[in-house]
Amino acid sequence: MQARFLKNAIVLGLVSAIGPFAIDMYLPALPSIGRSLHADPAAVQMSLTAFFIALAIGPPICGPLSDRFGRKPPLYVGLGLFVLASIGCALAPNIETLIALRFVEGLAACAGMVIPRAIVRDLHTGADATRLMSLLMLVFSISPILAPLTGSFVIQLAGWRAVFWSVTGAALLGAIILSAVPETRPQSQRELAATVGAFASYRRLLEDRTFLGVTLVGGFGLASFFVYLSNSPFVLIEHYHLSPRLFSVLFSTNAASFFAVAQLNGWLAGRVGLRHLVRRAATGFAVVLLVLLALVLSGVDRLDALVVLLFIGYGCLGMVLPTAAVLALEHHGSIAGTASALMGTLQFAMGAAVMMLVGSFANASPLPMVSGIAACALAAVVLARATLRVAHDPSVQPATDA
Repeated sequence: MQARFLKNAIVLGLVSAIGPFAIDMYLPALPSIGRSLHADPAAVQMSLTAFFIALAIGPPICGPLSDRFGRKPPLYVGLGLFVLASIGCALAPNIETLIALRFVEGLAACAGMVIPRAIVRDLHTGADATRLMSLLMLVFSISPILAPLTGSFVIQLAGWRAVFWSVTGAALLGAIILSAVPETRPQSQRELAATVGAFASYRRLLEDRTFLGVTLVGGFGLASFFVYLSNSPFVLIEHYHLSPRLFSVLFSTNAASFFAVAQLNGWLAGRVGLRHLVRRAATGFAVVLLVLLALVLSGVDRLDALVVLLFIGYGCLGMVLPTAAVLALEHHGSIAGTASALMGTLQFAMGAAVMMLVGSFANASPLPMVSGIAACALAAVVLARATLRVAHDPSVQPATDA
């Protein structure tokens, strides 16, 4: 039983990491792409933005399909389309073609980022689901920890096009190892999904206050990481004059904090309950980031303070995001694919919007980045306390919707 639990976490985590790997490994290549394709920075940045837009659009397509036709067929289709788009990116003759193919690549990546959460809900609920989701996140952590460093080495050895050949190989590997996970969507549930329909399922979800609340909590948490993702290269490299290699190390450190602390979620959820865990961790995240913002506003411009407090803050966030995802899906097992899709769309749309808003104030100094992250943390804790304030019992009731 334990071996199967771990196997599912490894396979689903690796499949989930393919899309983020295509983002994080690609970041060090942006200057090289601009020089190679004779494109200005704004056009090169659009190739990244197109990927994020696709991540917001794609989930409503693949989620209901996984409810209707089973979890694995849409996953295989998504991985196949990702392979073709990545090959196209590797061969792109100009920036316009690259932008278009990055959009397709992002659409394809949605299957691997949405459907594994539905599989977790198919298999488990409550603390067990939190434990599996956290283990999945641990495997998923290979992307932000290793991808920037791997990307910098690949670019140095073989150029930016080799990045896309690398993610092509990762997608092919994902398709191979996916065979180790059985189909978790019974035929009876697929027929029910066809009868109910996607629109009725979305209406049911949008009327669920708890689903929307914890989804938005996770959305603001994810947005805070998007703000860090898009601003930290300028802050750490241009403002603090770090080398790209050292920047990659610090970026990986914060990601490691997030995913290492996430491994405590199953143990903590069994003792304080999922709802209390989200409330307390969100509070810790907000307190740490408000302290960091106060330091920056008071004129303290120290790299060590920034690194240490972000490390602690993202550790708290590691307890928020996996647990919030479990709570969002807890009572929607019959439409878990659709629920995971709507959650992904709302969260990535929020993340992209906040990232663009904070980017409009970016000036390579820490203040805009820290302000954006702190605002997201504050919004997350307010929503967590408003949404989950009725839960006096620390234990989570078993799901009634299988």
